[in-house]
Amino acid sequence: MSETSNRSIALSVVVPVFNEADNVRPLIEEIVAALRGVTAFEIVYVDDSSRDTTPDVLRESLQFYPELRVLRHQKQSGQSTAVRSGVRAAKGQWIATLDGDGQNDPADIPKLLAARDGADDRHKLFAGWRVERRDSGSKRWASRWANRIRSRMLRDETPDTGCGIKLFERAAFLDLPYFDHMHRYLPALMQRAGWKTQSVPVNHRERSTGESKYNNWGRAMAGISDLRGVAWLIRRSKVTGIDEVVLEKDSAGAQADR
Repeated sequence: MSETSNRSIALSVVVPVFNEADNVRPLIEEIVAALRGVTAFEIVYVDDSSRDTTPDVLRESLQFYPELRVLRHQKQSGQSTAVRSGVRAAKGQWIATLDGDGQNDPADIPKLLAARDGADDRHKLFAGWRVERRDSGSKRWASRWANRIRSRMLRDETPDTGCGIKLFERAAFLDLPYFDHMHRYLPALMQRAGWKTQSVPVNHRERSTGESKYNNWGRAMAGISDLRGVAWLIRRSKVTGIDEVVLEKDSAGAQADR
């Protein structure tokens, strides 16, 4: 039995992928290098029904990395569904997510863990903030405008909600409303649920191989509908503290309602 199987898992690293065959092994190696000896972890890859050799590479990788688990969607369902599938299957109380294209740096995960350890218990999400983007000029321009519009509508005080590297509590995530593209709105959704979020500056890298699965126009069209929906959810939400009423004995030994 592997070392990971013998210990309770503190962290599950969830990586959704679609047609990322050349990026799989390098990214797994970086995750392992960043976390072995730091915390008890597992890596959960969710293959969103890839049509290249990604499934073969993942299957072969299982024999080399005892921390690795592989899930495969029976039909392509999108990144948000892949993330949710991974989180539902995860064994860790906390989840770190990474995009499968290798642009997120796994070496930043310990930085997110340190931010969590220095925060209070009300913080349930630590979002990566790509201070220096390594995308094309058009993608940076589109993201900049999208962030401005989102920030004005949702007031989530998050400079980079689209960054793929995040750390969050599993239970808090699974309590959020699920919908396609929800992974782009996690800070706002966590805040809607009454939790605190924190942005943490992280590294960002150029894509070394493969192709982006999104284009600016398609992202914009989906984003308009999503923004309206999330804004509606926020307007309709109510969060309140809860006190439990218990019976306590008074000085005479009788039970008193407190």
